[in-house]
Amino acid sequence: MVRKVPLQELELSIDDWTVPSQLQPLISEASRRVADFSQKRPDPRSGFVPCGFETVARALQLIQVQQLATGRSFCEWGSGFGVVASVAALMGFDAMGIEIDEQLVEQARRLADDFSVPVDFFQGSFVPPGGEYVAERANGDFFWLESDSDDTYEELGLGPDDFDLIFAYPWPEEETVIDVLFEKFAAHGALLLTYSQFDSVRLRRKISSRSMVDG
Repeated sequence: MVRKVPLQELELSIDDWTVPSQLQPLISEASRRVADFSQKRPDPRSGFVPCGFETVARALQLIQVQQLATGRSFCEWGSGFGVVASVAALMGFDAMGIEIDEQLVEQARRLADDFSVPVDFFQGSFVPPGGEYVAERANGDFFWLESDSDDTYEELGLGPDDFDLIFAYPWPEEETVIDVLFEKFAAHGALLLTYSQFDSVRLRRKISSRSMVDG
C-alpha cells in the first residue's frame, strides 16, 4: 500500500553549527533548574526526561539559517520546562508549548518570564481531537498521551495544521504515535523535528505523494 502523505527525510548535519552565545545563559540556567527539579521529584513515571538543549538549539539554528521552515509558527509537543520553545522564540519563531503536567507548565512559564522570552505555554494534551485512537495504540502507559482532557487547541485558537515546525522528544515506544499524529494533522509542508535518547535529531517534512512525483 502506498502512503499518500509520506514524511520526507531531510539531511540535518549540525556538527559544524554552534549554539548562539545569546542562548547560553538561558540553556545553562534551564539545565540547573531541571537538575534541581528532577532531584526533588525523581519519579520515573512522570515521563519528564529533558532533551539535549544545545543539540536541538543547533538544529533550530540550521533550520532558521537555511530557511527550511515555510513560516515562523512553532509548537513543542510535550514541552516540559519549555526550553526548546523558549530557544525557538529567541531565534525569532512564534513559539508555544503544550504540556500536560501542570508543574512543568509552571516551571516553563517561570523560566520564560525570568528571561523575558515571548513564548506561551498551555496545560493540556497535544493529542488533537480525532487522534485519540492513535494515542491509545501506544505501547506503554504514557499519561502524557491522554486525550480526554479539555481541548487544548481550542484554548490556543489554533490547530496542529497551523504550525510550520513541530518539535517532540518521543520515548522509543511512542515514536510511531508522534509520526502518525503529525502525518494526520500537520499542514502540508510542515516540519517535524524530533530528538532521540542518543543525543541526535531528525528532521522530516510532510509532503503529498504528488510532491514526491513532481520532485
